Amino acid sequence: MNAGTASDEVIDAIASIEMHRQELEKEAGLAAACSEALRKLHELLDHERAAQQLHAPGTKHPANVEAVTAEIKRIQKMAGVRTQAAIPRNPRPGQHQVSVRSGTRIPPRTRGRRTMGRRGDR
Repeated sequence: MNAGTASDEVIDAIASIEMHRQELEKEAGLAAACSEALRKLHELLDHERAAQQLHAPGTKHPANVEAVTAEIKRIQKMAGVRTQAAIPRNPRPGQHQVSVRSGTRIPPRTRGRRTMGRRGDR
C-alpha cells in the first residue's frame, strides 16, 4: 500500500462532511456549519489515530491522519478560529494598553467608611 495518499473511505468521509457543511451553512450560517464540521472531523481524526496505533506502519493511516488534519486546519481558517500559536502576545507583559474609552473614564466616588450592619439611624 502507498502511505502517501489517504484511503478512499477517509476521502469520502471528508467530502461528505464538507457537503453537509455547505448545506448547513445555507440554513444556519457559517459559524454553526463550521462548528459541526469541526466536531465531525475531530471524531474522524480520533478514529484514525486509534487505528494508526493498532495497525502496522505500512498502512494508510498516517496519510489519513494528515488528510483529516489538513481539512481541520482549512475549516478553522474558514471559520476564523485562532490557535494558541496565532494569538499575538503582549511583548511587554508588565505593561497594559489602555483603551481610549477606559482612559477617559471617571473613577468611582469613594463613599467613605461604612460600618457593617448599621444604617446610621440610631
